[in-house]
Amino acid sequence: MDLRKIKKLIDLLEESNLAELEIKEGEEVVRLSRVPRSTAPAAPAPAAAVAAAPVAAPAPATAVVSETPAADALPAGHVVKAPMVGTFYASATPGTPAFVKLGQQVQAGETLGIIEAMKMFNQIEADVAGTVQAILVENGQPVEFDEPMFVIG
Repeated sequence: MDLRKIKKLIDLLEESNLAELEIKEGEEVVRLSRVPRSTAPAAPAPAAAVAAAPVAAPAPATAVVSETPAADALPAGHVVKAPMVGTFYASATPGTPAFVKLGQQVQAGETLGIIEAMKMFNQIEADVAGTVQAILVENGQPVEFDEPMFVIG
């Protein structure tokens, strides 16, 4: 893959809300990823890491390790985790009320929020019925795969 294409991909990643981007062109694979600024403000790592093969993937592993202490402090209940990497939105459009609030009763299948990934909006639904015990993400916050988002008790 041409170095100019890789530089363009890095610029695209920096300008977007994406945390990770992987491009396959024939047998060549380029994977770019970055740690969100909100989870690791003192990280001396560069904004984007370039890997020429899918074998090199240590950057996402460090992001997962930094989030595990937060998982230990969760209240008791069923944890709803992010099914994908993207940006979390608490409501359908800016200025409208959030889908759910702390202490609200929810039914299985009810929308808790939206994750935007690559200009696609994906509804996050409750797996179980119960009361929203904790909302662990803020509106507009980037989320990682398998990151705890809600606790339903």
